[in-house]
Amino acid sequence: MIWVNLLVAVPVVAVLVGATFALGVRRDVHSLIDVTWGLLFAAVAVVSLVLSSGHGDPVRRWTAAALTVVWGVRLAVHLGRRNWRAPEDPRYTDLLSAAPSSRALYAVRRVYLPQGLSALLVSLPVQVAMYQDAPPGFFFWLGASVWAAGFAFEAVGDHQLAAFKADPANRGRILDTGLWRYTRHPNYFGDFLVWWGLFLLACDDPAGLATVVSPLAMTWFLTRVTGQRLLDARMAATRPGYREYMARTSGFLPRPPRIRT
Repeated sequence: MIWVNLLVAVPVVAVLVGATFALGVRRDVHSLIDVTWGLLFAAVAVVSLVLSSGHGDPVRRWTAAALTVVWGVRLAVHLGRRNWRAPEDPRYTDLLSAAPSSRALYAVRRVYLPQGLSALLVSLPVQVAMYQDAPPGFFFWLGASVWAAGFAFEAVGDHQLAAFKADPANRGRILDTGLWRYTRHPNYFGDFLVWWGLFLLACDDPAGLATVVSPLAMTWFLTRVTGQRLLDARMAATRPGYREYMARTSGFLPRPPRIRT
């Protein structure tokens, strides 16, 4: 049944990505895919919950679906409020600046296709968990706890940044208080915990261990591909004081700031 689940998840993701692409071309703003990112996981979770009816432990199925949907919808709403009428995100401007001819077709290859495939890969623990008969055990409860810590970290970090930006007195300044005092990217660190937590939900059954590639891939995306690395490079090049912030503040894992002597 998991193979049927995967086969159904592919067109569901394709439809959402395709609709976002059409809207992105119409508005010439391809960073709208960031809003869809969380919804991709929510849609896969709902589809998996429906398809797994009659299979798997009900507590695990409903918990995996609920945690994924809550995370995905919150992220989509947050980014939608922030980016819906905004111009193209500078990260995407830089990424698509090398388009040889058609910017739209280049965006399919560099933005939409990778994000759709990434969502299918990263969501594997959620899909696999739906079909596990083992009752909730140690790893299930550990995973739920790790997810809760990550969700709180991400949501609080996003709220602190939004409040900071809403104050005109902070224009041109760097947020280095609250969670942002301990890591330059509390939202990315929160995502990291969320997806390791969802992976652990599937680990009471040995089959779940095979999906470790999913949280590893998400960690790689967050730290080495579209997350921390790109944003740090952009901020260091355009925002005065950001290099000093980088020198004293952890890039990912929270820790007390360095004291420079």
